[in-house]
Amino acid sequence: MATPESPLDLYARVEDLLGVTEAAPDLYAHYLLTLQGMAFDSLLDVGCGSGDFIVGIQQAFPEASFRGIDLSAEMVARARKQGVEAEQIDLCDDPGRYGVITAVFDMLNYLDGDALRRFGRCVRKHLHEGGVFLCDTNTLHGFESVAVGSFIAEDEDRFVTIDGDFEAEEYRSVFNLFEREDEVWHRSTGEIGQHYHAPEALQAALGMEIMEQTPVYLYDEEEADKVFWVFRKGRL
Repeated sequence: MATPESPLDLYARVEDLLGVTEAAPDLYAHYLLTLQGMAFDSLLDVGCGSGDFIVGIQQAFPEASFRGIDLSAEMVARARKQGVEAEQIDLCDDPGRYGVITAVFDMLNYLDGDALRRFGRCVRKHLHEGGVFLCDTNTLHGFESVAVGSFIAEDEDRFVTIDGDFEAEEYRSVFNLFEREDEVWHRSTGEIGQHYHAPEALQAALGMEIMEQTPVYLYDEEEADKVFWVFRKGRL
C-alpha cells in the first residue's frame, strides 16, 4: 500500500536520482558571477535543500555569513550535516535581515500567484534597503518540452517513476517511489505542483526592480529552459 507523506520530504529522498546534482553547477555559475560583482555581508538561501548551493559558493566570500532555510525537515538535516547553518522555517517567520536573498533551482515555480505575492512581501521585509534578490524560474519551454512526460530512475535500493503534465500554466508531477528494506519493497506516492510565472507577473508579485534577466540553457542548447533573475529592493 502507498504511504502518504510530505511531498517535499518525498522529493528529498529521490533528488539525487533526478539529475539535479549534475545540472546544478552550470546554474550556480550565474549566481556566483553576479555575487562576485557585489559587496554583501550576509546571504539567506530560501529553499536551501541539502545545502549544496551554499557549500558550493561560500568559500568565495569568506567575510560574509550564510544561512539556509527550507520547509523540508529532511533537507534541513542534510544541510546541517554539510556544516550549513540551516533551519526549518518559513521565510516570513525568519528573524533576520540580509544583504542578499536567493531562491535557487526554480523554487519560485512551486508558488502559485497568491503565495508568490506573499513571498515577495517577505523578501522585501528581510532584505536591507538596496539589497538584492537572486532567483531562477522555468520558462514555458522548460515546462512544455523538458518537464512533461514520464521519467524513471533507480539504484540498488530505490526505484522512482515521475509522470509530469503541463496545462493552463500549471505543472503537476506524480511521484511513485519504491524503496527496498531487506527483501520487502515499500511504496510511497506524492504529487508536486509548479506554476509558470510570466516576467511581468513575476516583477509585479515581487515588487522590485529587475536588474538582470538572463536565459539559461541547462537541458536544451537551442532554447532556454530557465531564466536567471536579479532584483533589487528599492523604488520601482
